Parts: sequence; C-alpha cells; structure tokens
Amino acid sequence: MLRILDKIRRTGIITERAARDTELEALGKQVKRHIDRSFAGSLAIRAVDAGSCNGCELEIHALNNPYYAVERFGVHFVASPRHADALLVTGPVSRHMEAALKRTYAATPNPKWVIACGDCACDGGEFGVSYTSCGAVENVIPVDVTIPGCPPKPTELLRGLLAAMQA
Repeated sequence: MLRILDKIRRTGIITERAARDTELEALGKQVKRHIDRSFAGSLAIRAVDAGSCNGCELEIHALNNPYYAVERFGVHFVASPRHADALLVTGPVSRHMEAALKRTYAATPNPKWVIACGDCACDGGEFGVSYTSCGAVENVIPVDVTIPGCPPKPTELLRGLLAAMQA
C-alpha cells in the first residue's frame, strides 16, 4: 500500500488536488467574508432554468455536493424567489419561460441581483433570438453579472458570486 501512495505522490495527483483544494478554500473564504459583511452571514439564491440544456444546472448542483459544500461559505439555494437575494438564471430564455422569468424577477425583493450563468444566458449561445427563444437573459430582465462558460465550472460560479458582491 505504501508503494502505491509513493507512486501517486510522484505522479503529482495529490499535489494537483491539494492546489485545487487551497484555491477553493481561498475563494470560499473571500465569498464568506463578503456575505458576512453584506448579508448577515447568508446569501439566498433562487436558481431559474429559463430553457437550458441542464449542463449549467449540473454544475450548480455540484456546488452543493460534499466536495464544494458551498453552504459552509454562507451560500444557500432557496425554493421561493420571495426568500432570495439573487436570481441565478441559466439557458437562453425560451418564449414559454419569458413571462415566468418576469414574474420571478418581480417576486424577488429589492435589492436583488440577477446573475446570468452560462454562455446561453449571457448572449443567447447558439440559439440566439428566434420565434422560440428570447436569447440572452438581459433581453427579458436586467442582468447584474454574467458568468460565461459552457457550462461554467463550480469555481467559476463562486468567482461570479464574488464579482457580484464586489460590484
């Protein structure tokens, strides 16, 4: 068993993971500092799928898994926009979701942020504007922060939250 661990150490697998872990911890501590200062220790986010392929949702769900455990930094996902401080919107806004997204935005108390997550939410992606798609989220509701990527990694999502809090 000891030989296997020595071989893993020599190949760098452990060091890569340790570097990732320290980056995540440093980023998480920055997020936590801003949340403690501005939100009394808890940031509530309502995720809205406005017509995505679910790629972004998988990365958002990864934030809650034991590896990222974003709740330890004070970030919580809520089921109601009435409890939310921010909306995290994914996908190009389909025509069928346009009214629902506007109602969700209206139900979210002020002050609020809207974060467009993923290339489709940022600029319409490969779908653009058509008879079935409104395109980017900003074509329907005002957007404060965009997080590009197809899909953005969980660490990029944390960086986007940090950018929203620093703005």
